[in-house]
Amino acid sequence: MSNFKKQKSAGGNRWSPEQSPERGNDRPHEKSRPDGKPSGGFSKGKPWLKKSAAEDGPFYIYGLHTIEAAFRNPERTRHKLLITQNALRRLEERNLKIDVPVEEASPRNIDKLVGKDAVHQGAALLVDALPEYGPEELQDGQLVLALDQVTDPHNVGAILRSAVALSADAVVTTRRHAPEEGPVLAKTASGALDMIKHVRVPNMSRFVDEMRDKGYQAIALDSEGPNSVENTTFTDKTLLVLGSEGKGVREGVRKNCDALARLDMPGEIKSLNVSNAAILSLYVARMKMGLS
Repeated sequence: MSNFKKQKSAGGNRWSPEQSPERGNDRPHEKSRPDGKPSGGFSKGKPWLKKSAAEDGPFYIYGLHTIEAAFRNPERTRHKLLITQNALRRLEERNLKIDVPVEEASPRNIDKLVGKDAVHQGAALLVDALPEYGPEELQDGQLVLALDQVTDPHNVGAILRSAVALSADAVVTTRRHAPEEGPVLAKTASGALDMIKHVRVPNMSRFVDEMRDKGYQAIALDSEGPNSVENTTFTDKTLLVLGSEGKGVREGVRKNCDALARLDMPGEIKSLNVSNAAILSLYVARMKMGLS
């Protein structure tokens, strides 16, 4: 049974969710969080929660998997849901608590917001960028994946999905020469952006040093590595570092790693897309580390 009621307004039909004690009817210009703090601001006791530099203001994410994950993420500030009646029924079947104003929209209207080529499935959610996580959050992790200047949002989104599927603790990117959080990255990740820590660092070489100080073994994937990934020794805390296609991991970052490892391909094609290399290396790492 739907928990929405239809209302008449000057702007057309609008559904309003039942009020909850945790959240009110947030509007895009009211940047407040459930705890009353300004959106994206510092959170007491969590210095790693700081304003994201990715977006200057709210933006729309789209697709049912992406939106479902955003509603299940307590760190995601949400404002308004534009949705078709059919898509709303599909979301309600997933037992979601929809805690923002819901506005009925046609597929064509959503096309105008997110682009006619976007596969939005009849739903668009207005959100703030996620707070940025810092290296401090990785002290108790075991398996972390770092991407050294991987710039294609489709590759990074696919890697985020693989990292969630293989239960990595975080995906790390550089603040520059990496995709900003936005609709394309969120859609390609298909919900994974809201399911894993995305750490953004100003300097990857220095980050590798910091992680080694925290007890991580840093392994960079390199086609000229002396050993294959399968024949590389793994410790119980591993940082896997992958570079962009073509350039690979930059020399300064490689020098700060404990080991270089290569992915040996038995077929005629000897190299893999970075997103495929990520999922294969994560899988091998879990096996070598004895992670269930």
